[in-house]
Amino acid sequence: MILKKSKIIAAGKAAAEHLITNEDLSQMVDTNDEWIQSRTGIQTRRVSLQETTLDLATRASLDALHKGDIDPETLDMIIVATVTPDYFIPACASLLQHRLGLNHRPMMAFDLNAACTGLIYAIQTAEKFIATGSAKRVLVVGSETLSRIVDWTDRGTCVLFGDGAGAVILEESDQEGILADYTNSRGDAELNLAMPAFPLDNPFQQESCSMTHQKMTMAGAEIFKFATFAIRDAMEELLSRSGLTMEDIDLIIPHQANARIIAKVARQMGLPMDKFFLNLSDYGNTSSASIGLALAEAMEQGRIHKGDHVILVGFGGGLTWGGILHRF
Repeated sequence: MILKKSKIIAAGKAAAEHLITNEDLSQMVDTNDEWIQSRTGIQTRRVSLQETTLDLATRASLDALHKGDIDPETLDMIIVATVTPDYFIPACASLLQHRLGLNHRPMMAFDLNAACTGLIYAIQTAEKFIATGSAKRVLVVGSETLSRIVDWTDRGTCVLFGDGAGAVILEESDQEGILADYTNSRGDAELNLAMPAFPLDNPFQQESCSMTHQKMTMAGAEIFKFATFAIRDAMEELLSRSGLTMEDIDLIIPHQANARIIAKVARQMGLPMDKFFLNLSDYGNTSSASIGLALAEAMEQGRIHKGDHVILVGFGGGLTWGGILHRF
């Protein structure tokens, strides 16, 4: 079988409507703007008061379709990466299919959870369907309303996260787009970043019959060490698989988690910071949405030109990590 090539042809974004500054957070927990910025690089984040994960996914998808001048009727598949779906059943992707008016279209639509690496996993999955001829054009979305699972009394985590969505559209192409992809997982890490889904005790015990109120927990220091390894590992593997060198790379769009993580990776690899595109100061960590949201902004700002080699690289709970090397 001759495998087909695939290319990202459009990207879109959506940010939640309510802006929360570091000063706002200082009124809620024991923190301040200097403490947050010096440790994370984040100044503001967006929180949804009304919109759901599906709403944000819809807006980002419509933005990508508009920017690419793409008819939604040409989509063959929808993949939504999220850890905060509106429902476990049905999938956010199926609901998005309905929102886009595509119920009459025969297509596969499903959700995917690889935490903050979710968009990378989803792009890689879409690329494989295109490569085998099972799809020609795929909508991939990362969408999150993390404000619903953040503990707003924990200053170590509540300062980090925000709500948003990023969408990309891939299609079969005669031109080289995705030059290399790589994903990995390490399930031995003992819940360094976790969000329980259901009570794990006996469901027939009366006190266990209703969902308990659960919040996300994170071992920040352990995640920091893992993240610096994961970014380097993914980028080195992408270069090895593509035959390119770092000198060939025009831009790196990492998961937008913490500016100190990116700065440490840059020092370790001898790279200038302007090689990395960062917008986390405005949005915080939006998990699976962050890379797509950043890609859309980089394209809007003219940071990506025809022929550029761009690395998308992520890491997250699981622990998961991986990247995409794409020629635009």
